[in-house]
Order: sequence, then C-alpha cells, then structure tokens
Amino acid sequence: MRFLCLALAAVIPVVNASLQVVPGGTWTTSNNEHLQAHGGGIIKVNSTYYLVGEDKTGGSAFQNVNCYSSTDLVQWTYVGALLSQGSSGDLGPNRVVERPKVLFNDKTGKYVMWMHIDSSNYGDAKTGVAVGDTVCGKYQYRTSFQPLGKQSRDMGLFKDDDGKGYLLTEDRQNGLRIVGLSDDYLTVTSNIYLWPDHIEAPALIKLNGRYYMFGSKLTGWDPNDNVVSSSTYLSSGWSSWATFADKGSNTYTSQTNYVLKTSDTSAIYLGDRWVSSNLMASTYVWLPLTFTGTGGVSMKNFVSWVPNILNGAPASSGWASPPAETSYEGETATYGGKARNVDCGGCSNKLAAGYIGGLDRGTVSFSGVRSDVDAVTTVRIKYMNGDNKTRYANVRVNGDTGRKVAFLPNGADPSSSTLHVPLKSGSGNTVVIEGVGDGWGPDVDRLMVPVQ
Repeated sequence: MRFLCLALAAVIPVVNASLQVVPGGTWTTSNNEHLQAHGGGIIKVNSTYYLVGEDKTGGSAFQNVNCYSSTDLVQWTYVGALLSQGSSGDLGPNRVVERPKVLFNDKTGKYVMWMHIDSSNYGDAKTGVAVGDTVCGKYQYRTSFQPLGKQSRDMGLFKDDDGKGYLLTEDRQNGLRIVGLSDDYLTVTSNIYLWPDHIEAPALIKLNGRYYMFGSKLTGWDPNDNVVSSSTYLSSGWSSWATFADKGSNTYTSQTNYVLKTSDTSAIYLGDRWVSSNLMASTYVWLPLTFTGTGGVSMKNFVSWVPNILNGAPASSGWASPPAETSYEGETATYGGKARNVDCGGCSNKLAAGYIGGLDRGTVSFSGVRSDVDAVTTVRIKYMNGDNKTRYANVRVNGDTGRKVAFLPNGADPSSSTLHVPLKSGSGNTVVIEGVGDGWGPDVDRLMVPVQ
C-alpha cells in the first residue's frame, strides 16, 4: 500500500488511506441503508463511477432501478432512482425488472439503459429499453420486446473500442447470444455469436485485444462455479468454458453481474451473493481478476482488498492486499446502559456484546484503537443479527456525532458491516457503538481495524 500512497501523496490530502472492499459485507451508503443495486453494472463518467442496479428492498417484484456514485469504488453515494414502479405496464406492480445496464451513445449523446423485463412467472422473457440525458438522472422508458424474436432473460451490455454496442442475452431455448445494437443503441440488428450452452448472467470485457465472456450456469438463486470463455474475435474462435474461481467454491458463493475493466491489464469481478429467502439481505462479492496472455483467468477470495483507484486513476496492478488488522473483542470492551455479554456460538470466544440500543440505551465502547497514520480507513464490525430485517447502530469515532450504519440479517456465523472513518495516528482512538432511537443494534463480536 505504501508505494501507492507515496506516488500520489501530492494529489490527495490524506495519505495511506486504507479504503477496502469487503466481499459479502453490509455496505452502508450515504442514505444510511445497505447498497441496493443488485444485478447491476458500472459506467464511468470522467473520474466518477456510477453503479446502476436493482432495488430489492421489498423482494423480487420491481421497485426501482437505483443509481449510486463513487470515486474510489468503496464509498458510495445514493443519487436516486432512475426508474420506479408505475401503476401498470412493464414497470407496474408485480413485474420483474432485472440486470439493468447503461451505455453512453457517442452519436446521440444519450445514456441508454437495457434491462430484463418479465412477468412474475417469467413468461414474457423480454428486454426493455430506456433513455436518459444524464447518467444518474431520470430515464424515459421506451418499450420491451424479444430481441430477434428470441427469449431474453439475464442480459448485459458491451461497448467495443470502436463505439459499437452489443446486447448479451440468455435465450433459454437456444443458448447465450451476442447481438449487435443499432447505431443509437435502441434496437437490435443481427446475431453476432451463439453459444449453445445454457449460460446466464453474461458479462463481457476486452483486454489487450482479447474478449472475455463471463457467465453463470443455471441453478436459480443458488450459486455455482461460474465460467469464462475468450476469443480475439466477437463472432468466432471462442474457447471452451472454464472455471475461473477455485473449483467447488461456487464462485465464493456468488453469481456474476458485471466485470469492470480498470486498466488494459486489470479488471474486477462484480457478483451478487443472493439470499433467496430475503432478497434485500443479498450482498456483493467484488474481487480482483488475474489474466494471462493466452486467455486464462483466475480469481482468489479475500476477506478484504484495496482498489488502487484514487481520483479515478487506477494503478497498474489494479488492486492491493489489505494491511494487517487488529481485532478488538466486543465482550472485553466497555459497556454502557444495560449492554452485556450474550452467548454467540459462531463468534470468537463464543461471546458477543449484546443488548446494544433499545430503551435501556446500551452501548459498547472500544478504547485504545490503534492506527499507524492519520487516515480514512475501512473498519469492519463483525456482528450477529438474528432478525429478518436490518438493524442499525450509530457509530461514533473519537467523539464525533457518529454515522448510522446498517447491519443486515445473517445466519449462524458473524458477518461484516463496514464503515469508512478518519482515524488518528497512535493508540488513542475510541469507537462507540450505540442504538438509533429505541431500536436494537447488532450483537457485536469484534471490531477489525487496519493498522497501517
């Protein structure tokens, strides 16, 4: 991490900031809620990344297509809904709107969104098209249809170096297709390539003249070992599908939704970790990919990792391993109100700090928290939440007023919820976790703080 910070010290006010992606964690955004952009994609405009995806707050039926912005891929600002549920039609109640993706059309100056449009029983199998004047503003919904008269379920978009656009579409009867788009990106033209294999969740990138198509096998909401195929031509020469994550890992319990190119040699896998029984609690598995010159792709799992992106400029490697962490146990911290130890079979030492918040205003305070530098740092709170809905806590750092942090429901094992806060150099930092209103906060297993 140090080499990155020294190189860019002149252009950022705080050096050695350790902002980390935490795969599978609760990611609280600027609206104090877990990020809701499932099945989404990212489009970069100047130095800002915009994440467009599905709002699953109320379940599987369409509610909103949301948009978030970030300059570092870690801290996300909720901008608004690009499309929202209407009274009838494709965007009406009990409709399915999935996997929205956006491309900018250089000829028309418009942002064009494509999405999977369907009925609640998935009988329509269509694509829908919407158009916007700004990347994260309101979009005008146009129409839906089956591209080339074929079924379309999971879909994606791809823009080549020459500006031509392509629809990636899963035709359940025939296979996975690459279909050309018209010059304005609003309609389809012709079939470019068809894999006869049953592959969904398509995502396509191009690195150094080679195309890579990522996709998932058909196992419903359950994860599987996702696969990749590559070629130097869109219309021919595609290699056999190959697993890119550790075999048997089910792609680290995730499904492809997008692959983000960060340089000519680096890219990031963006996946959904679906919770089919409670879709709003689904999280995101984002991990760096490794490419070889012959079309090989691999991906390893990390508890957390650092995107080397500051002010929109990626470092050559694209990412770095996180610094070492110090663990602070919840049950050995200082309690306030009626907070107290609770049994927690999956937690370290089988205990957690419980009864945080509520009418008795329980709190847990961690003192002596160490950081090597004055830095904005991603802190992980390992927690348990046995409810079926999100819990919240106010987290205060070094005496500030705090920030509201979300904690999704989880199972038998502790999960991570992340916050990004300024820490002071030395061991004088204090972190206090308290309730929000009369609500209960999470049971806190541990506080995980990067040292450097």
